[in-house]
Amino acid sequence: MSTSLAGLLALGAGYLVLLLLCAQVAERGWIPARLLHHPAIYTLALGVYASAWAIYGSVEFAADAGYGYLAYYLGVAGAFLLGPVMLLPIQRMTRTYQLASLADLFVFRFRSRWVGTLITLVTLLAVLPLLALQIQTLGEAVHLLTRAASPSLLALLFCLLIAGLALAFGARHTHQPARHDALIAVIAVESLVKLGAMLTLGGIALYGIFDGPADLQAWLDGPGLITQAQTRQLDSGQWRTLLLLFFAAAFLMPHMFHMVFTETPSRRALLQTSWSLPLFLLLMAVPIPLVLWGAQRLGIDTTTPGIAYLAFALSDSPWVDTLVFLAGLAAASGTMILIALSLAGMILNHVVLVAHPPDNRPDLYRWLLWLRRALIVAVILSGWLFYRTIGIKHDLTTLGLAAFVGMAQCLPGMLAVLYWPGANRKGMVSGLAIGCTIWLLGLWLPLLAGYPALVVIPPGLESLEGTPGWYAITLLSLACNILVFILVSLMTRTSEGERAAAEACSVDAVIRPKRHSLAAKNGEDFKRHLAQALGPDVAEREVSHALEALGLSPLDGRPYALRRLRDRLQANLSGLMGPAVARDIVDRFLPYHQDPQATPDIHYVESRLEAYRSRLTGLARELDSLRRHHRRTLAELPVGLCAFGEDRELLMWNSALARLSGIAGESVIGAHCASLPTPWAELLGRMIDAGQPQLYKQAVRIGAELRYLSLHKATLAAHGDERGGTVILVEDHSEMKWLEDELVHAERLASIGRLAAGVAHEIGNPITGISSLAQNLRYDTDDPALLETAAQIQQLTERVSSIVGSLVSFAHSGRHLQGSHVERVDLHQLCEEALHLIRLARSGQDIRYNNRCPSGLEIDGNAQRLVQVLVNLIGNARDACQAGGHVEIDAQPHDGGIHVYVTDDGHGIDAAIRDHLFEPFTTTKAPGQGTGLGLPLVYNIVREHHGHIRIDSPPPDRTHGTRITVWLPRTQQDGEDSDAPDIDR
Repeated sequence: MSTSLAGLLALGAGYLVLLLLCAQVAERGWIPARLLHHPAIYTLALGVYASAWAIYGSVEFAADAGYGYLAYYLGVAGAFLLGPVMLLPIQRMTRTYQLASLADLFVFRFRSRWVGTLITLVTLLAVLPLLALQIQTLGEAVHLLTRAASPSLLALLFCLLIAGLALAFGARHTHQPARHDALIAVIAVESLVKLGAMLTLGGIALYGIFDGPADLQAWLDGPGLITQAQTRQLDSGQWRTLLLLFFAAAFLMPHMFHMVFTETPSRRALLQTSWSLPLFLLLMAVPIPLVLWGAQRLGIDTTTPGIAYLAFALSDSPWVDTLVFLAGLAAASGTMILIALSLAGMILNHVVLVAHPPDNRPDLYRWLLWLRRALIVAVILSGWLFYRTIGIKHDLTTLGLAAFVGMAQCLPGMLAVLYWPGANRKGMVSGLAIGCTIWLLGLWLPLLAGYPALVVIPPGLESLEGTPGWYAITLLSLACNILVFILVSLMTRTSEGERAAAEACSVDAVIRPKRHSLAAKNGEDFKRHLAQALGPDVAEREVSHALEALGLSPLDGRPYALRRLRDRLQANLSGLMGPAVARDIVDRFLPYHQDPQATPDIHYVESRLEAYRSRLTGLARELDSLRRHHRRTLAELPVGLCAFGEDRELLMWNSALARLSGIAGESVIGAHCASLPTPWAELLGRMIDAGQPQLYKQAVRIGAELRYLSLHKATLAAHGDERGGTVILVEDHSEMKWLEDELVHAERLASIGRLAAGVAHEIGNPITGISSLAQNLRYDTDDPALLETAAQIQQLTERVSSIVGSLVSFAHSGRHLQGSHVERVDLHQLCEEALHLIRLARSGQDIRYNNRCPSGLEIDGNAQRLVQVLVNLIGNARDACQAGGHVEIDAQPHDGGIHVYVTDDGHGIDAAIRDHLFEPFTTTKAPGQGTGLGLPLVYNIVREHHGHIRIDSPPPDRTHGTRITVWLPRTQQDGEDSDAPDIDR
C-alpha cells in the first residue's frame, strides 16, 4: 500500500479547493436560499459532530470495547431527542441576546467577565486533545499511504490549507453575518462525503470480504465468535458515563455549540433534528463493526497499535484508499474549521478584549478582524503543536476521552443556567475549579508527562479501583463539581443582576426589566456617548444599524424607545466583542438613572408574551388569552382611552384616541406625558394634575379643526406588587356642542321671529295708517311743499315696511347645505342622538320613545342639520301626545333613498291647518308655546338635502295621531335639484 506523495497532496488540496468553490457558489446565491435553509441541509451540517473519531476512533474503540463505541452516537442522539426541553431554550437565549458561544452564555447568566475567561480557558484545554486527534489522523493516514518519513510536517501542510479555508469562511469581512450560509453548505457537503464513504466501506466489507449478510452471520457464529468473546465489554456504569460524556459534547463542544445555536436557520429546523440527526449518526455507526469484522476475517491483528486505520486494509485498490483518506480529511477538516472559528471568537471576546478593551479605536472593525484571523490560525497551529509534542504519543481513544471529560465539566453550569435560578457565579466557579483540577491532574497532565491517569479514590468509593482511568476521573470530577457548586451557591448570596439573568434564562421565562430612564436623550445622543468608547465612525454605524432594525427615528426621545435601543445596541455589540465587554461599554457610557421606585416595563413584558404566545400551554395559555381579551377590549373601545404610569410614562393609547388625535399609538407609547405632541401634553397633563375627576367640553384645536373634548380620570393606587397610575377617558363632544349651538341658534331665530311678528303687528298698522294719510294728503292739496312732504312720508313708510319685511325674512330663513360638512351618516345613530337630546328636556318625561330605525342605513348629509330635523319632528310629536303617549321612529329603503317616519298617537292635526304647517308662524300650539318656525326650518333643511317631506294625520293604518314622512337620497348625487318643486308639500 504505497501512494505517490505528490498525488496524495494534490488529491487533498484539490478536495479543499472544491470545498472553497462550493462555498463561493453558495455565497453568490447560485444555490436557492430555500435549499440552503432546508432542515435537511442543517441536519447534514450538524454531522460535523462525526469528526475523525467517527472514521478512525470508533473503529479503535470498537476493537477495544465492543459495542461501547455506540455511546458516541447514542449520547448525541439523546441530546437532540431532548431538544424541546433543553436545546430550544438555549437557542432562544442565544438568539435574543446575541450569544455566540458557551462563554457568552455563562457570562450573561452569571454576570462576570471572568467567568467567560475561565470557560474559554477550560474549553481551550479540553479542545486541544480533540484538535490533536484530528491532525494525528491526517498525519497517520498520509504516512500509511505514502510511507513518508515526516508525517507531522505533512500534517502541518494540511493544517495550513485548512486554516486558509477557515479564514475564507469566517474572517473575510469586518462585519460577520449572523449565519454563514457558505459554511453550512460546505459542512453539509463534507457530511455527505463522510456518509457516502462510510456506507461504501461497509458495503465493501459486507460484500467484498464477506459474501453478504448470511456469510457474515455464519462467520460471527463460527470463527468470529472466539474473537468477539475476547473483546472487552463495558459494564453498565461505564456505558452510562460514556453516554453522559457524549451527551454533553453534543452542545458544549465549541464547534457543536456554534452549529446548534448560532447557525440554526429556525426553530422548526432544530426540532426536526431530533430524529434526522440520530438517523444520520445511525447510518454512520453501522459500517464500523463491518469494517472491524472484515479486517478480522482477513486475519489482521486488531489488538496491535494502529487498529484505528483498519479501513485502509480492506482492499488493495487505490480507490478504497482514496475513499478512506477523503472520509478522514472531510471529518477532520470540518471539525477543525468550526473549532477554529468558534474558539477564536471566544478567545477574542473573553481573553483579548477583557485584557485590552477597545478604547476609542478609529479602526475598530479592522483591528477586530485581524485579531480574529490571527487567533484562527493560532488555534489550528496550537492543535498541531499539541499533536507534534504530545498527541503523537497517544492513541485516539485516550485523546478523545480526555477532551470529552474536560468539556463535561461545564455541564453542571449549563443545567443551572436552564433550571436553577438560585445558582450563582461563586458556586459555579468553585465547582468548575474543583472538577477541572481533578480532570487536569487525572487525564490532561498524564498526557503531557506520559504517565498513567492519576486517580485518587476517596474512602467509600473503593468500587472504582481497577476501573479505567477515564471512568473514575469522570465520576469523581463531576461529583465534586456538582457538590461544591450546590453547597457554595446555597451558602453565598446571589446578586440582583444574577437573579435578573436567571429569570431571563429560565425555561419559558419572561424577564421584567424596570422602567428606568437614561442619561441619553435620543439616538443622536447615543452616538455622542458611545463615540467615547468606540470612536465616532463605529458609534455612528452601530447606532444607525440598531435604529434601522427597530424602525426608530434618531430624534425619538421616548423612554421606552431608548430602552429598546440600548438593549439592541448591547445585543449587537455582544455579537461583535462578547457580552462582557459589550455590557461594560453600555453600562459605562449609556447608564440608567437608578430609581428605586421604578416599576416593571410593561411594554417589554407584553412584547415577550406575544413572542411566547404559541409556546404557552395549560393555565398559562388561558391566562394569556384572558389578558389579550381585556387588552383588546380596551384597545377597541369607541371612547378614547390612555393610561399613564406613576412616572407619567404613557402605557396605552387606544384606537379611538388614535383616530381622534391622528397620532398612532406606536409612535407615542412609552413617551413621557410632557413630550406628547401639542395639544395633548398640556391637556392630559392638566387632567392628571386636576383635583376633580372630570373636565367637560374643553376647546382643543386638533389640526385645523376646533373640537370639544370631555375628559374623565381614574387614579390607580399602587398596592404591593400592583402598579399604580392614571387612566383617562377622552370623549369627543364636538357634535353635541355643535348641536347645542344649532339649538341655541334656532331659539334665537325663534326669538327674532317673535320679535318680527310683534314688530310687524305693532308697527305695521300705524305705518299703514301713516302711509294712507300721506297718500290722501297728496290728493287734498296742490301745495308743492306739502306734496313734497307727503312724498317723503310715503317713501319713509315704505322703507320702514321693507325693514320689517327683511327682519321677518331673516327669521324665516335656514342655512344652506352648500359649504357645510357632508359625510356618510348612519340614520339609526342620528335617531339615537336626537332622542338623547329630547330626553334632556324636562317636558315629556312620561312619553315613551321607540327607535325602530335599523342599523346600517346610511346616507350622505350633514349630521348636525339632520339631527336638528329629527329633534324638531320628535319634539312636535312629543308635544302632540297626551301623558303616557308613544312616539315611534322608523326607516325603510325606498326608491333609491330612505324613508324616515316619525309617528305619534296624539290628537292629530286639523286639516285646515295641515296644508299651512310649513309656512312661517303657523302653529297648532297655544299662544306663547310655539313660534311657527320649526317646521319651516325642517322643510328648508330637507330641501337642502334634496329630499321631500309629507304629513299624514291620521296615518293610513291608524285612526288618530300623526305621521311625518321624510324621504332622503342615499347620496347627494341621487337627489333631485334643490330648486325643483316639492310635490308633497
